[in-house]
Amino acid sequence: MHSNSKVLALKYRPQTFKELIGQKVISESIFNSIKNDKIPNAYMFLGIRGSGKTSTARIVAKALNCENGVENLCTENLCESCKSIIEGNNIDILEIDAASKTSVEDVRELIEFSRYKPTSAKYKIFICDEVHMFSKSAFAALLKTLEEPPPYLKFIFASTDVKKIPITIISRCQRYDLSRVNSSELFEYLLKIKNLENGKISDDAIKLIVKLSEGSVRDSLSLLDRAMLVGNNVKELDLHEAQKIFGYFEKSKIIDLIECILEGLEKDTLRIFREIYNSGVEPKIVLNEFLEVLYYIKNIEYINLNGTNFDLNDKEFDKIKKISKKINQKDLLLFWQFTLNNLDKIDIIKNQHQFVEMFLIRSLHLKQILKTNNSYEKISEKQTNTIEKATLKNQQQFKNDTVNQLKNVEQEEKIISSSEVKKTIQNNQIKSFKELIEISEQKKELKIKYELENNVRLVSFKDQKIEISFNSNLDKRFVKELSEKLIEWTNKRWVIAFSREEGLPTFKEQRNQKNINLVNKESKSKFSSEVKKIFPDAELVSVEE
Repeated sequence: MHSNSKVLALKYRPQTFKELIGQKVISESIFNSIKNDKIPNAYMFLGIRGSGKTSTARIVAKALNCENGVENLCTENLCESCKSIIEGNNIDILEIDAASKTSVEDVRELIEFSRYKPTSAKYKIFICDEVHMFSKSAFAALLKTLEEPPPYLKFIFASTDVKKIPITIISRCQRYDLSRVNSSELFEYLLKIKNLENGKISDDAIKLIVKLSEGSVRDSLSLLDRAMLVGNNVKELDLHEAQKIFGYFEKSKIIDLIECILEGLEKDTLRIFREIYNSGVEPKIVLNEFLEVLYYIKNIEYINLNGTNFDLNDKEFDKIKKISKKINQKDLLLFWQFTLNNLDKIDIIKNQHQFVEMFLIRSLHLKQILKTNNSYEKISEKQTNTIEKATLKNQQQFKNDTVNQLKNVEQEEKIISSSEVKKTIQNNQIKSFKELIEISEQKKELKIKYELENNVRLVSFKDQKIEISFNSNLDKRFVKELSEKLIEWTNKRWVIAFSREEGLPTFKEQRNQKNINLVNKESKSKFSSEVKKIFPDAELVSVEE
């Protein structure tokens, strides 16, 4: 291990394939290809930050040029080639940053430089980091050289964003996807580094570092470096101190918070949140952790503590399992959606601390509403929608996409009616204006359906004759297109006539008026009155039958 730097991430940068953390299969594959002299023109290393892309690229460069060969790669007594590569002064190993060398002129310089044979090494190697930052013209200029380079030239690319790299470039490279390092392997590695550095950090604190690093070796070493500076190695850093240093809090706090909400304890709920907030945790992080714990409560039966995941300890696992047996699954899904709705809006609020407090209070009242109705199962589908819409004012504007994904009763009726429509068409009969709209939808004539619903006012409909009035938005070709389709659908000729009479309201206007009537009726119901007692400023915006 190299030891000329005080920064752990550089001091313990791997120098051989064996030292690479969490990439055993990839290391063996590259080692065997070099050993058997089956070396590709270009390597492509992909993965998250800190997964070992640049380190692997440098090890490959060493392995290709080491005087002792890949099987006896230098570790301590370095040959001239390995020494110069490590120190970064090998004239034949050119390492560039694509973020600062993006233009086609920069690539042309590389191509020009590649025409000359290596001076001291066996291979001339270009290591290009963050290659996805190249421009389109730069990639295009590289294509020919990359496909048929001179035998002494090799390319090694590294990137965190494969989607931005043209497929023509990827197809010319031997691609390796470096995975996140799993928790247990990273824990053992950090434990080894701590012992080498004589650091005084508890195992629980190291587990927290592993969790925060999210599988990135560099991130974990940076956090370990930071933790080892506390106390100057006089006192062991425990989990509690580590949480303060990294601005993290125990998941058990969120578990206690949810438990208080489910039991309706407002005072304890606010006390726990304020303790979390005063420890320096951002309100948005609290909501994200809230969602994560809800996920664990919902899926705890499928989660095992196998030692490779440090998200939950034994105590938290048991507590979540206990809560999951008490809460109704439908209640849980309602809380999940309720939290998501608030998470979407927290960024537009100036005082996020107060926003989360109000979210928690509303969660308490939401649970009370469910209790007053005895059980969630007794609440009708209409009342469930009313709870969400009444407690979340103006949610319709923010969550149209979510609501539209749910198949409501009206859609079910349309599915049933579609089968009836099919029979009607087979009998060459369309008996009403509503059937005409349904047939247009079933036949996927959406333009005709739109015009019928929005711009046509029905005057009369009988005996293959339709008499209508219309507004100024009606398409000029509508009558012609509808006549052609009616002949196609029924094998009969229809008469479509314009009338001076005003006719009935459009289908859309009738639907809107029906919704207004439903809202007015529901707003006077006992259930809505109970909601308004708890939320005086709540507005009922829609009712689904």
